[in-house]
Amino acid sequence: MGNRSSASSANGNDSNSASHSSSRMSRFRQRLRPSHRGSLHHSTTRFKLVSADDFAGIALLTLISADMKFEDKWLACVSLGEQTFRTEISDHTEKPVWNSEKKLLLERNGPHVARVTVYETNILTKNNLVGYCEIDLLEFLTQDSDSDSEVVDLLNPLSPDTVVGKLSFSCSVEDPAETEKGFARRILSIVDYNEDGKLSFSEFSDLIDAFGNQITAEKKEELFKAADINGDGVVCMDELAALLALHQKKEQLISCCPVCGEILEASNSLSSVIHMTLCFDEGTGNQVMTGGFLTDKQASYGWIFKFSEWAHFSSYRIGLHSGSNASNIVVLDRSTKRLVEEIIDGKIILSMRAIYQSKLGLQIMGKGAKELLQEISEKQEKRMNSADSVKDIPKFMELFQDQINLSEVRYPLDYFKTFNEFFIRELKPGARPIACVECDDVAVCAADSRLMAFKSVEESIRFWIKGRKFSVQGLLGDEVSSSPFIDGTLVIFRLAPQDYHRFHFPVSGTIERFVHIPGCLYTVNPIAVNSKYCNVFTENKRVVSIISTAQFGKVAFVAIGATMVGSITFTKKEGEYVHKGDEFGYFSFGGSTVICVFEKDAIKLDEDLVENSSRSLETLVRVGMQLGVSTRKHS
Repeated sequence: MGNRSSASSANGNDSNSASHSSSRMSRFRQRLRPSHRGSLHHSTTRFKLVSADDFAGIALLTLISADMKFEDKWLACVSLGEQTFRTEISDHTEKPVWNSEKKLLLERNGPHVARVTVYETNILTKNNLVGYCEIDLLEFLTQDSDSDSEVVDLLNPLSPDTVVGKLSFSCSVEDPAETEKGFARRILSIVDYNEDGKLSFSEFSDLIDAFGNQITAEKKEELFKAADINGDGVVCMDELAALLALHQKKEQLISCCPVCGEILEASNSLSSVIHMTLCFDEGTGNQVMTGGFLTDKQASYGWIFKFSEWAHFSSYRIGLHSGSNASNIVVLDRSTKRLVEEIIDGKIILSMRAIYQSKLGLQIMGKGAKELLQEISEKQEKRMNSADSVKDIPKFMELFQDQINLSEVRYPLDYFKTFNEFFIRELKPGARPIACVECDDVAVCAADSRLMAFKSVEESIRFWIKGRKFSVQGLLGDEVSSSPFIDGTLVIFRLAPQDYHRFHFPVSGTIERFVHIPGCLYTVNPIAVNSKYCNVFTENKRVVSIISTAQFGKVAFVAIGATMVGSITFTKKEGEYVHKGDEFGYFSFGGSTVICVFEKDAIKLDEDLVENSSRSLETLVRVGMQLGVSTRKHS
């Protein structure tokens, strides 16, 4: 039994053998396609977690139904980490039923807060966000309850204190041991060409090849004999599961996923099995959510957007040059480890690309348009400081929906008499906790912003800044000595209009000096920063301050103006000693940027920030989050 393949390959010539092997591998690849056969799931064990410590496994999340306040056709999306999934559209009702499920990788140190959004649908254009909730799946799975389902409130994105509906969901985790056995059962069924439930040596050999492990025939025979515990000449499911578990820990047997081709982590056998199980993602026979989306906004679009995406008029992606090429700006929220989309009008994106991504656009900019940008910014500043501008606050809040948390703001909305007063709003004490507040050798984030962090200027140029002449000397200007910062560490904090626009000190020390550098008011949007035709950071209006510290040496803090930014205001003076996390100043209306430059080898940046930046992916951070640790020793 199970030896048909080995017999046929032994009797043919080399050519026939190679052809036959290729044919078997082709069949193997075909059979890797996801299957929904219920017979594979009857023994799956699902349970609640006792503890989430160091847990890594598969969670099955099911969106069951919702109870809304009016009738419509409803769609729900789930975002976790860098993935978003959507249900099918319900019938026209106020009580939509989806029973739509998705298997998710869940681990304590990874993303575990799922955001669920519910939309009323308009199939022609985009759908309208009606309610949302956030579910900490690990917290849910470890709570003391006999039920694996729950009903939670759906909140109004414009007013998070208002409940707009109820969501019913369930979540359970698969026993990790069952995950390994289930994977072995699945992989055996795929390579078991004669479907006898056992693997012959030739079938076993094909499996090893599919795992991307180029080992000798002698080593394959050794592994086969080790797996064949009872010595009957074939390998059964239990024997295969034992071999996979043992050898992934001792020596990596599976080096790449046979489904997606991703290189697997050698040090974590369970994670490798979980990854491949999710690639197979057979489901349980229920409606499986549709994937392949980066954000819930992308997943919720109607068919006109899908057509424009197919026709390349609009696109979603992350990675090198995505800021300049993608129609939508996507960043990674450090708190939730979830991708979020930056809200910006499509017409503005097209305009910026026309200006900043072409030689012609910049030539036009060079013929009086720079002065025009300055004039527009000054007029906008006057308007935003007028009493009439207070009417813009509700529109601004509606545009950015749940991206502004009013519960953190120090004063109620009716306190603000102009739009700019609201724009430079203060937060309540304690709204931004400072990491390791007593330890001055830990640097913190200087602004609520989208952050890019690079160990050197060369890395920043390779991964992000595409200006033709960017350099530390150009950034700091002629009046500041750039020699301490040559080959230093560079951190960029880009503030969007919806952000808290006060900036804070990343380190403790003494302010040595301020240097004001006049310049242009280009936008600081990634479309301009990623452009090879202009030099945003070295040509824009900016103020350079030098902070002298005991732990990091000198730190250059550069506040950069941008289009529609009327002014940069500082709340500290030269000679003052300041503590990290203290307020340093604020930007008036518009988007803007802070750049911090550290001396070479003065700071070790947090790995997640460096890793995201190496992918050209901005990280959404808040004031006070840890930035890095001093590498210098002090008595």
